[in-house]
Amino acid sequence: MRLLARRGVSTILIAVVEKLVPEKYLKRYELYIYSAGINFLAAEYIVISLLVGIILSLIVSLIVNGFYGFVAFLVSFIGMAFVYPYWRTIRKIEDMERNLPDAFFYLASSLRAGISFSEALEELTTAKFGALTEEFKKTVAEIKKGRSTVDALRAFAIRNRKSQVIYRSMMIIIEALERGAPMSDVLVFVGNDVREILRIKQERKASTGMQAMFFIVTSGFVGPLILGIVSKVMTSMAGAGTGVNIPVQSIMNILFLFVIVQAFVSGLGIGVIREGSYSSGLKYAALLIAMGSVIFKGATLINIGF
Repeated sequence: MRLLARRGVSTILIAVVEKLVPEKYLKRYELYIYSAGINFLAAEYIVISLLVGIILSLIVSLIVNGFYGFVAFLVSFIGMAFVYPYWRTIRKIEDMERNLPDAFFYLASSLRAGISFSEALEELTTAKFGALTEEFKKTVAEIKKGRSTVDALRAFAIRNRKSQVIYRSMMIIIEALERGAPMSDVLVFVGNDVREILRIKQERKASTGMQAMFFIVTSGFVGPLILGIVSKVMTSMAGAGTGVNIPVQSIMNILFLFVIVQAFVSGLGIGVIREGSYSSGLKYAALLIAMGSVIFKGATLINIGF
């Protein structure tokens, strides 16, 4: 009976989400979580994210107060619904980009051995190239169902459009395949090109390490620590018998919001510096928000004597 009740509640919540959220946005979100390898329907995963947010909000509200509970709900819901799938997608893309040159060289060597391009793709599915192998398995499965090799490869490129490296490389290969170019030579050329791009990206990350560390230290540790100590000092100044009337709780809430906003902006800045895009900074923003929140809250618990 309890299991049926839980299923009934979840079904109702899913139906409510499907009714409130326009269908086109649900389809986009479903594609978003599908790219991350999350096997849920869009409405189902939104409900899961809402429930996680509500549970954490109740826990925080019981421990601290309602305002922090609301913040916990927002942070946990956004983290579960958007940041976590994005993080999974980024990890998948990074793994695929890292293995892409070797996969192209493997394909080229198979073609030089005298087999067709479709057979070389099927042989590639037995190799160990991480997430890239799984993507090629999907492509080969589509070819076996009757889809043309070019269309299957184009679907591969579109599925991984978030990576300009993968998308651009696959479109070059598709064009070469359509024009009847020597595919082994094209694959070697594209593989070397991808390897050089990845080397440049790695050098950029290494050269901007100090700037990123500055943002992390200031927004994730030093800033929240100072603001937390300031909040504690104000609490001590407004204590019983001091005669000082300060809206301590309101000021603490404002400072806490400032910590979150600063961490979010700094995370976006790190993404621009290291990877050249604001969206790449979301993972750093989530890390800094969590880090800054813990440091701020810890600093407010420090016992300061006067």
